[in-house]
Amino acid sequence: MEDTDLVILWGSNARETHPIFFHHVLKGVRKGARLYVVDPRRTSSARWADVWLGLDVGSDIALANAIGSEIIAAGLQNRAFIENATSDFGAYREAVQPYTLENAEKLTGVPASVIRELAHAYARADRAQLCWTLGITEHHNAVDNVLALINLALLTGHVGRYGSGVNPLRGQNNVQGGGDMGALPDRLPGFQHVENAELRAKFDKAWNVKVPPKKGLHLSGMFEAMELGKFHALYVIGENPLQSEADQRRCERLLRGLEFLVVQDILLTPTGELAHVVLPAAAGWCESEGTVTSSERRVQRVRKAVDPPVGARDDIEILSDLAGRLGHHWGRLTAEDIWNEVRRLSPVHAGMSYARLEALGGIQWPCYDESHPGELFLHSRLWQRPVVGPRAQFSVVEFEPPVDALDETYPIRLTTGRRLDSFNTGVQTSRYRSPLREPERLDLSPEDGARYGLTEGERVRVSSRRASVEVQVRFDPSLRPGLAFLTIHFQDVVATNLLTIDATDPKSGTAEFKATAIRIDKLAERPGAQGRARLQPAP
Repeated sequence: MEDTDLVILWGSNARETHPIFFHHVLKGVRKGARLYVVDPRRTSSARWADVWLGLDVGSDIALANAIGSEIIAAGLQNRAFIENATSDFGAYREAVQPYTLENAEKLTGVPASVIRELAHAYARADRAQLCWTLGITEHHNAVDNVLALINLALLTGHVGRYGSGVNPLRGQNNVQGGGDMGALPDRLPGFQHVENAELRAKFDKAWNVKVPPKKGLHLSGMFEAMELGKFHALYVIGENPLQSEADQRRCERLLRGLEFLVVQDILLTPTGELAHVVLPAAAGWCESEGTVTSSERRVQRVRKAVDPPVGARDDIEILSDLAGRLGHHWGRLTAEDIWNEVRRLSPVHAGMSYARLEALGGIQWPCYDESHPGELFLHSRLWQRPVVGPRAQFSVVEFEPPVDALDETYPIRLTTGRRLDSFNTGVQTSRYRSPLREPERLDLSPEDGARYGLTEGERVRVSSRRASVEVQVRFDPSLRPGLAFLTIHFQDVVATNLLTIDATDPKSGTAEFKATAIRIDKLAERPGAQGRARLQPAP
């Protein structure tokens, strides 16, 4: 990031949600890199940008396809890379052709001239980084959004080289490590597919059980199965789905309907308060031994600094004792014992002994043996001639508007996100004070405030097609008319996820947190008065 020529932050307010990473971005900017920010809001990240592309919520595919179409029309695609390392370019070229600059301006709200500028700047840059996060993935077509951005990297060859790559910024510490270790419905440790019989066989042998040959359910699929009466028990480790899932009212009903709910966590979350059994756990970052993996695939050691409080236990101890109660006696395992099993079963981690991790301060996977330094660039193979392994595939994806459509009854688009001082549902952050923290408020543009006759600080009722909440209004000049913003940090005060829609991406199961249709109603002003007044634009 510090040595690249161009950075695109797409659907990412990294200044507030990935502040450490953003320091590296700023170092690159100070060295001369151009920064483009694609976001419906003019966020604090966008204030550092050379150019801000304020697109309409949910129009990311239209914008990405238009950028690709313009790059091809201008002859700026990396022909040598495309020919050597990719497949299905012809289908992609045909699919993006209708996404002209003029059509894209109508679909996205971004001026055609600005789309053209970004297309040419990205294609002409020697080195360029394309970064995204929840602004891309929390949509009903999340996977297609990501594929649309990957297409741009393949089109220009900005992947697998120093200073050039695609970077899905991880939302919290060790999210990458969780996926690496198999916390996915279709993968075993090391991203080995559970439906591959040859890969699965070595786990069968090592674990002395038959691993189910079909992929499991993702989180949204679990809730669907609860609703159908096919899912009766849930074991939650380190999550607070009651407050983090969309359509919170439905989520609570389904969790309360379970026959058995277990929650294992460092704090008693609202989800834990519904549980039949709560298992107090140690804090992984200071009370346990183990490893974490950063966004750049770097595995690093975590060392126990203090003992957990009385009554809380290390996750390994909890799971080992539970296995014993279920008839599988694992003995007293250490974190290093488990890590060595990972190394035996996952080829990409094979060379990462604790001794090497200590000596080198971390190693990036894949690392195939103890003489391997770890791969600096995950996709560097795409530059070998001929290419090693499968070619990178272009994907045909089409624009679809958000599911929760705007109309006369629900004319305002609500998008959700995070702020610098807080984490997600606030379980880890709300119990301490921050000089940055303010009460949760509904952010609106000053223009909308004037249009609907509101005053700053006024308390209003915000309604979607699912529920209503009451909240104070704050005017935010970074918002365009017709766009509102709430966080999910203070669900006990403002239950934002009562409003959001549970429209999920069929490929990833991610809900469309970023695109809710709402209306705003004034609350009755007279003491004891009943009802509400629907807001109408001032004449």
